[in-house]
Amino acid sequence: MKRVFLLTYLLIICALFTAADAQTKKLSMEDAILGQWGKFYPENLSQLSWKGESNLISYVSNNEIMVAEPDEEAKIIFTLSDLNVILKSAGNKELSRLPRFSWISNDVIQYYNQGNFIQIDLLNKKLVSQLKINSKAENAEFCAVNSSVAYTIENNLYISGADGNEVAVTSDQDKNLVNGQTVSRSEYGISDGIFWGPKGKCLAFYRKDESNVTTFPLLDINTRVGDLKEIKYPMAGMGSETVSLGIYNLKEKSTVWIQPDDFGTDQYLTNITWGSDGKFIYIQVLNRASDHAKLNKYEAATGKFVKTLFEEKDDRWVEPSHELIFLKNNPNQFIYQTNNRDGFNHAYLYDTDGKLIKQLTSGDWEITEILGFDKSEKNLFFVSTEVSPIERHAYKLNLKTGKRIRLTTEEGTHAVQPSADGKFIIDNYSSLNVPRKINIADAKGKVIKELVNAENKLTDHDLGEITLGTIKSADEKTDLHYRMVKPADFDPNKKYPVVVYVYGGPHAQLVTDNWLGGSRLWEQYMAQNGYLIYVLDNRGSANRGKEFEAIIHRQCGQPEMADQMKGVEFLKSLPYVDADRIGVHGWSYGGFMTISLITNYPDVFKVAVAGGPVIDWKWYEVMYGERYMDTPEENPEGYAMTSLLAKAKDLKGKLLICQGAIDNTVLWQHSLNFIRECIKNNVQVDYFPYPCAEHNVRGRDRIHLKQKVSNYFDDYLK
Repeated sequence: MKRVFLLTYLLIICALFTAADAQTKKLSMEDAILGQWGKFYPENLSQLSWKGESNLISYVSNNEIMVAEPDEEAKIIFTLSDLNVILKSAGNKELSRLPRFSWISNDVIQYYNQGNFIQIDLLNKKLVSQLKINSKAENAEFCAVNSSVAYTIENNLYISGADGNEVAVTSDQDKNLVNGQTVSRSEYGISDGIFWGPKGKCLAFYRKDESNVTTFPLLDINTRVGDLKEIKYPMAGMGSETVSLGIYNLKEKSTVWIQPDDFGTDQYLTNITWGSDGKFIYIQVLNRASDHAKLNKYEAATGKFVKTLFEEKDDRWVEPSHELIFLKNNPNQFIYQTNNRDGFNHAYLYDTDGKLIKQLTSGDWEITEILGFDKSEKNLFFVSTEVSPIERHAYKLNLKTGKRIRLTTEEGTHAVQPSADGKFIIDNYSSLNVPRKINIADAKGKVIKELVNAENKLTDHDLGEITLGTIKSADEKTDLHYRMVKPADFDPNKKYPVVVYVYGGPHAQLVTDNWLGGSRLWEQYMAQNGYLIYVLDNRGSANRGKEFEAIIHRQCGQPEMADQMKGVEFLKSLPYVDADRIGVHGWSYGGFMTISLITNYPDVFKVAVAGGPVIDWKWYEVMYGERYMDTPEENPEGYAMTSLLAKAKDLKGKLLICQGAIDNTVLWQHSLNFIRECIKNNVQVDYFPYPCAEHNVRGRDRIHLKQKVSNYFDDYLK
């Protein structure tokens, strides 16, 4: 009996210790960096979509393509084994897993693998087509209408047709001429350089001439003797690229060129959109000052200018970033998006003569994504910030009546896919405390079936509490959203060091109501080591409207710092914050903000770690820098005020700067010049370059980076 009792006692004690241990697992740095998108990533359904234009959902699980009616269980319709049988019979190599594919009809998928565009009929389990392209090809764009692929090899553009023959669209030998690639350093919504016409008869493409753009050397240390590789980098106020648009006729094998002269050759061409019938092409032409845009219409066959549909002007900047969305059933009508009319990004219905038919949405909120129409084109689906700046919800808008239905009800951030006929939606969402839910709902938002209710894979880890809240901006008028991660094992009677994580610049929003409040697991790693992490989206950041963002014009860093200091004021009011141990950390624009804060407020911030920091905007690129700061010649006071070179002498605390040694976004010239100023002023600063890293340090190197950052705070702030 004693033995039984003793054994039972020991088992209970072991169980208690095991349970206690399970509740106190610590994140390693590898967990925090690689686990974010790996073992701790909430359950999802791979390649979840609608099956062509049907009302069947499709996803991949265990190398099997699953299909289901909205209210039924999923069934296997195709497997990796099926694919390999088809590939082997066609003389192709077998695959180890199902590739990423797209539905090009209700039964046919297409994927790209090792230079091959392959179409498979899943219903009849057979190869439909296979198009092999040059192994050196990049930027490939497939045209389903003519089964051809356009792509680039180095700086020239090529097309391979269904017959497999390769045709050179351009044959420029001058390395300053670049065809078929993105231009303007991918600003103004530009992400592609190749645009197939709707009927597959013509191909539009960008050409940029970089003859006037300065070169910058990057050191390649991988060769036996280090080698300098030059990149083109247009700095603010200096020579920029000249962009034109070519339209290649496949039948005639000829190209017409469009080079608008609205603003001379120093201008941007964006929002390239083909008209529904392929007879016209539309270009938004923006002057270099980025304060005047014209939406122009051109004949595709001749490149001849037809008319300017309308213009946009703003003394600060105009930023056209969305292609036109044409209605198939009303090909003379299109949707246009802008935040330049009433201060928020909204949708407008126009005709192709430039007449405004109606404003479709309005209010002090932004459309963040247009999802498309239903098949009848009576209803438009979109996602917006109407509920809250930190949430995303989907809506259905009747174009005729203007009636709007909210399709998503649970608070959080929703990613939605409407079915082709608009009768159903796939709703994939998360919130601060919901890792992920995926539902099928009807056209009124009523949930029909739950596909996924993901568990929290971090429940047995020692994590800090995450809270979302608001404070007032420096002008005391605007609510600013913040995220706070309290230390694990938080004791309100203790005083904790704080790390303020900052980005602060345009086109970024860090505080969102999705899983973990938009935070990264590195913040939890720091929380379990006794830090409070604080993140604030100041004025100048994204998705709050034009006035909120444009406050930074000609004075980058100034209003942002004022708002961040309001955040620090709030932190100091908390009884558990140690006001003498406040640090700051950020990368890129956030690196600029980090050094700005520790040098402008040296008695507030004890420690800072800045990554890839902009030091002086005169060394940054034309497209981004001039939009927000104008040129150094036009705004010398602004450039002088925001330059950090003169602030090096004011550094009192500990500062670590990290940068990729082949950074082609924020050039090494920035941080090296700051180091030189520190040397001149006998100011000690720590510096760590990452060899072979570009602007962001990726992969396993990032583990080293974040460990270095964490160790620096441990050494000087904790």
